[in-house]
Amino acid sequence: MRNKENKHLGIEINKEMHYKLHYIAKYEGRSGNGQILYLVNECIRKFEKEHGEIKVEAEEKK
Repeated sequence: MRNKENKHLGIEINKEMHYKLHYIAKYEGRSGNGQILYLVNECIRKFEKEHGEIKVEAEEKK
């Protein structure tokens, strides 16, 4: 069940990219959603390593 505290992000991708995403996710033991979250977290981690931690405003946490 969806956590109502989380934000929802809808994206549109083509069929080939969708297939390849799910192929990789399955290979790595993740769902498609889990793979996307993994990739987003990796992107954030790499950015913050190079540029410093991104501070989240108190209002954005709501």
